[in-house]
Parts: sequence; structure tokens; C-alpha cells
Amino acid sequence: MSMSDKIFGTYTTNNRDKIRTKVNLILSLESKYKNMTDEELKKMTNVFRDKLSKGSSLEDIMIDAFAVVREATSRTLNMAHYPVQLEAAIAMQEKVVTEMKTGEGKTLVQILNSYLNAIDGKGVHVITSNDYLAKRDAIQNSQVFNFLGLSCGYVEGQPKMNRNQRKEQYKKDIVYSTASTIGFDYLDDNRVKKKSEKVFNREFNYAIIDEVDSILLDDARV
Repeated sequence: MSMSDKIFGTYTTNNRDKIRTKVNLILSLESKYKNMTDEELKKMTNVFRDKLSKGSSLEDIMIDAFAVVREATSRTLNMAHYPVQLEAAIAMQEKVVTEMKTGEGKTLVQILNSYLNAIDGKGVHVITSNDYLAKRDAIQNSQVFNFLGLSCGYVEGQPKMNRNQRKEQYKKDIVYSTASTIGFDYLDDNRVKKKSEKVFNREFNYAIIDEVDSILLDDARV
């Protein structure tokens, strides 16, 4: 433990009770959403959108949204989020860098935050360190997103995916890709003369960075 941690405490230590209270609230909704039919569960996305349009914040709907995603994940992937994964998602939603040990299920955690931040239609980018992980996670997690009425895409760099193909993928609600692909696509967009030629079709809204230490530190020179 660093000296600053000894003096001030870590984020997790200082907020453990607050986070666990929210986790318990999510878990308490398990029976409510488990008793819904598939159609009823799918309609919750529109319920959340309606609440946001009427002035509710993402914080206001987070507990129910995470509970809905947890149930949808159970139905589509036959996996349910454990408390530690819910804790990580809550911390991430509060814009905190979250460390998880190998085997604690980072892939499932990102489903929670991706869904919540994509409900309003502004888009989410999930940035990974390599194409294999990006494609794998997109294929698996798209089952949950599609079930709940959101689109999910995967962008592979040139020459495997041409400009028009990448442009279509970037239109999806949730887009998986690597840091290098997104970075070079952004730079490439700065050279085009017409806005219609750009591969990015919307403003940047929310990003989840997997392997953040690798991408923002080790590969920062890229």
C-alpha cells in the first residue's frame, strides 16, 4: 500500500459501504426481473429512454438498468453478474479506474456500463488492446445488447475492413475496436474534405478502455 493510500485510503475503501448498498439494491431486484417475460424485459430499454427524456439521469436509472442487464445476460449467455462485477461496474460509472484480477470477469462488467451509457442513443466505444479481444467480446456481448434492443458492432482496421464497412459499424449503439484502429480512423477523418466522408458519424460520448494501463501507458507513444 502506498503512503497516500495509508493516509487517505483508496477509492474502494472509502466508498465500500456506498457501493455495496447499491449492489444489494441491484440483487434485491433479481426476482422482479426474473419473473418478467422476454418481451417485458426487452421493453425496459424504452422505459429507461422515456425516463431519461423526462429529465432522469443515468444515476437515477442505474440500479434498475444493471438489474435488467444482469437478467438479460443470464438468459442469453447463461451467466449472471457476481457482486464483485457489479461493484466494478458501479465504480466505473463513477469514472474510476477499476482493477480486476484475472478470472473476475471483466468482459461481463463492460456489458453493464455499455448498456447504461448507450440507452440514450449517443453511442459507446469499447476500446481493447487487440483485434482478437475486440471481436470476441463483440460477438459474445452483442447477444445481450441485441436482446435488449441495442445494436452492437465491431471495427477491424485496414485492409481487412474498408472505409464504408467501418463507417457502418461506427453507427452502432455500442462499438468494439482497438485503440490503434479508433485512433487512426480519427486521424484519417481529419484529412477528408466532406463531413459525409468521415467514418465517425456522431459526437464522442462514452468510452470504456480495457487494459487501460497498456493502452494509456505502454502504448501511449502510438
